[in-house]
Amino acid sequence: MGLLSGVRAVVVGIANKRSMAWGIAQAFDREGADLITTYQNDRLKGNLDKLIPELSHPPLVFPLDVTVDGNIENFQTQMEHAWPDGAHVLVHSMAHAKRDDMKGRFVDTSWDGYMLAQNVSAYSLTALARVMLPSFEKTGSGSIITLTYEGSTRVMPNYNVMGVAKAALESSVRYLALDLGKDHIRVNAISAGAVKTLAGAGVKGISTALHAVTEKAPIPENISIDDVGNAAVFLASPWARRITGQILFVDSGMHIMGA
Repeated sequence: MGLLSGVRAVVVGIANKRSMAWGIAQAFDREGADLITTYQNDRLKGNLDKLIPELSHPPLVFPLDVTVDGNIENFQTQMEHAWPDGAHVLVHSMAHAKRDDMKGRFVDTSWDGYMLAQNVSAYSLTALARVMLPSFEKTGSGSIITLTYEGSTRVMPNYNVMGVAKAALESSVRYLALDLGKDHIRVNAISAGAVKTLAGAGVKGISTALHAVTEKAPIPENISIDDVGNAAVFLASPWARRITGQILFVDSGMHIMGA
């Protein structure tokens, strides 16, 4: 019996084997959870199809592209049909920005690029929380977990518009925690340290950030997606039943250090 035995969890945002969402899915599977995973397009579905055999409990797989009108509502219909008794957990691990808006000067951010980053990286959390509410109500509680980064509160070179989107995401966590707490739905974020994910690879200077951890962090080791997965298990489990509106740092302590 694992810590999440009997738990039904939706994990959104698996792009490939380096995704933090994949680390979370593996940890949830290890602890006995039943999963729904999603894919944005056929290319990413191909990546997901290759990973699924590594799980001991094969997940249900549904399409979900938050940039397409009506796609979230279609996902809700599929999820509720698959799990008529409701769900317990939502993991939101989505972030995207135009590459040109993550280099040079933030002041030069395009309007389209700004809105794209906000929609995919921040607003989608609120939209998905809303469509999950009926499923959470059926189970009597819920845990919503999203992924953020320290660039939300500190200026990180070449993070630019994504840092602003992550700031909006973290603020959304707090407001959602207030809205949903009375229904025993908890909302938290994991602020993960630098990892060479698909999204992270698009940030110029990621290798420098990884090297800085080994030189400056209290625990001089870079984190892995497994570390993020284990933290998510905690937040999804009854052990965290009174924790909401929080940002849990999984970064070897790097965020406490000065320049």
